[in-house]
Amino acid sequence: MTYEEKTTIELEFWKRKMRLKPSFFNKMTNNIQKKINSYIPEKIHTAITVTIKNMIKGVLYGSTYTTSNTPALGMSLLHREALVKSKIDNYCKTGAAEGGITGAGGFLMSMADFPILIGIKMKLLFEIAALYGFDVKDYRERLYLLYIFQLAFSSQQGRTKIFMHMENWQEKLHILPENVDSFDWKTFQQEYRDYIDLAKLAQLLPIVGAAVGAIANYQLIKQLGTTAMQAYRMRLLKQ
Repeated sequence: MTYEEKTTIELEFWKRKMRLKPSFFNKMTNNIQKKINSYIPEKIHTAITVTIKNMIKGVLYGSTYTTSNTPALGMSLLHREALVKSKIDNYCKTGAAEGGITGAGGFLMSMADFPILIGIKMKLLFEIAALYGFDVKDYRERLYLLYIFQLAFSSQQGRTKIFMHMENWQEKLHILPENVDSFDWKTFQQEYRDYIDLAKLAQLLPIVGAAVGAIANYQLIKQLGTTAMQAYRMRLLKQ
């Protein structure tokens, strides 16, 4: 079996997972999340939401990210993914170290972890896109990065809808909005915040905060990297 055949099988299993309807456990987790959110002061919710939106938009338009990632051309899928997996591993370790440091620093440093972690995640996505041969200077490719980000950190309820946006992406290029301001930022922020709250709120606790921060960041970045690989396989293998 060739590497392409193996990844095609893995991709089909992933697609089926993306199309699954929410299970009873998913719905129960969602209800628990809403209950936890109701106990958090609205000022904290607002601060996190504004930070997420501004940080991600800043990264999307930042020249440092869009100009330093030249698309890799003329590589086999096996070679590309060896480099991608190495990048994901490096970023996981970086995120874990950052989460451990901020988690050990108490409440204020843990709050600072949110924008730092977003920057790490978005930088990883830019590098993965380039390794798969896509030019992130094109705003449509940056829009695709947003969908990958949203897909990785959405509840099962919202995942299928996002996945439908990403399927057959090449055929949809001519009907995409003219800029990323047309993106559904409100849903994006809420889904991301709800997804990471359960994992990250424990980072605010004394003593265990450092360990929780390191583990949570590692797993969140790993989840994003895995989702990105499948999302780009979906485009490359179809070509």
